Amino acid sequence: MADLVLDRLEEKIRGLSPTQPECSIFRVPDQLRKINEKAYEPEMLAIGPYHRGKDRLIITECKTRYLQKLLERRSDISLSDYVTAMRASEERARKCYEGLIYMNEDEFVEMMLLDGCFIVEVIRKHYNKELREVDDPIFKRRGRLHFIARDMLLFENQLPFFVLWKLFSMTDMPNNHQTNCSFFYLILYFFYGILPGIARPRGDLEHDEVKHLVGFIHDSWLPAPAGMEAYEMNPERYSDWRLICCATEIQEAGIKFQKVEDRSLFDIKFENGVLKIPTLHIGDTSEAVFRNLIAYEQFAHDKNPNHITDYVKFMDCLINSSRDAELLRRRGIIDNWLGDDEVIAALINRLGDAVVLGDNFYYTEVFDKVNLHCSRRCNKWKANLRHNYFNTPWAIISFLAAAVLLGLTLAQTIFSGLAYFHPK
Repeated sequence: MADLVLDRLEEKIRGLSPTQPECSIFRVPDQLRKINEKAYEPEMLAIGPYHRGKDRLIITECKTRYLQKLLERRSDISLSDYVTAMRASEERARKCYEGLIYMNEDEFVEMMLLDGCFIVEVIRKHYNKELREVDDPIFKRRGRLHFIARDMLLFENQLPFFVLWKLFSMTDMPNNHQTNCSFFYLILYFFYGILPGIARPRGDLEHDEVKHLVGFIHDSWLPAPAGMEAYEMNPERYSDWRLICCATEIQEAGIKFQKVEDRSLFDIKFENGVLKIPTLHIGDTSEAVFRNLIAYEQFAHDKNPNHITDYVKFMDCLINSSRDAELLRRRGIIDNWLGDDEVIAALINRLGDAVVLGDNFYYTEVFDKVNLHCSRRCNKWKANLRHNYFNTPWAIISFLAAAVLLGLTLAQTIFSGLAYFHPK
C-alpha cells in the first residue's frame, strides 16, 4: 500500500521553484508592511513588475514622451537598438526579482525600457536644466519631482542597476561636459532633497557592485570613514551592551546635548559629558525613506554595519515622549517640518517596530560611555534630585522659597543666641 504522506512530500519537493542567488529585489515582508503599508507603496511612479500599472496618468504619458524626446536628442541610436539591448538583459533582469513574474518577454522588455529611460532621463534633467522641455509636466510642478524621488527609493519599486547603467551609457552625451558627469554623482544630486542627511559617493564603488538605487543610496549614505574603520577594527563593539535612557533622563544626569554641523547623520559622539548629534531633518518623505532602507538592511543585505537600523534604534532610545522630542528640537538636533513634537515622537517610535537588530551594534561605544556616566554615584544623585525635586518650575520655586525660609530661620536663631549671650 502506498504511503500517502511520502507521495505528498515528494510532490511538494518536485514542485519547488529553483533558488535564485542573483535575486536582489524583494517584496517587503508582512511584519514590516503592516506597520505602515503606505510607506512601501508608490504614490506617483511605479517601477518594475511588482507595482506595474499603478502609475499616475501623467507619469504613464511622461514615460513614453521621455523615450520620444530621447530618440530625438540621440538620433544616432534607434528605438530598435534600445529594444535589442533590453532584450539581451531580460533573462538576467528577471532573475533579480523574488518570486514568479507574470509577464511575458515582450512585456518585460517594454517595461524595462520605458521605466529605465524615465529614471535615467529624470535624473539627468534634474541636473541639467537645458535638457528639459518647456512644457515638461514633471519639472513644472516641484511637488511632483519630490514624490517621484520618494517613489524611486521604495524597496519594491526598483529596476536592476545594470539596466539603468546600460541605458545611461547608451544615452550619455560625451561632447557635453555637463551631462557627462558620473552617474553616481547625478543620482546623489537628484536625491539630495529627500535624504535626511548628507550622502557622498564611495570612491571605491564600482557600478557592477550596485544592485539597485536603494542599495546605492544605502552604500553612499554612510558614517564617516574613520567611524567605519573604528567599527570594523575595534572588537569591543561586538561586546554586550545596554540601552540608554531617554533624552530628558539623560539630561537630568548632567549630560548635555549639542548639534554638530557638516557631519554624516550617523556620526554621533559622546565626549566630556556632551552627546554630539548631527541634525535630523524630518519631512513628509522621511518615514518612507527610512522604512525602505531599513527593509533593505533587514531582508536583502548581509553586510555590517546595518547603520540605518542602528541609528533609528539610537533615536528610538532617546525619544520616548513629546518632551524628549521637544528637548532635541530645542537643541537643534531635530529639524521638524512634519508636525508637533508628539508627531515626531510617534514617528520615531514606530520606525523601530518589527525591526531586528544585528549581532553588532554601531553605537555600542556611545551607549557604554553614556551608561557609565549615568551610573556614577554623584550623577545618579543629581539625576534623582532633578527628577524628584526640580521636575517643574513650581518645584524649583518651592525649593528656593524653602531654602530662603530656612536661611531666615537660621539667621534668626543665630541672632537670638547672640542676643542672649551678649545682651549689649
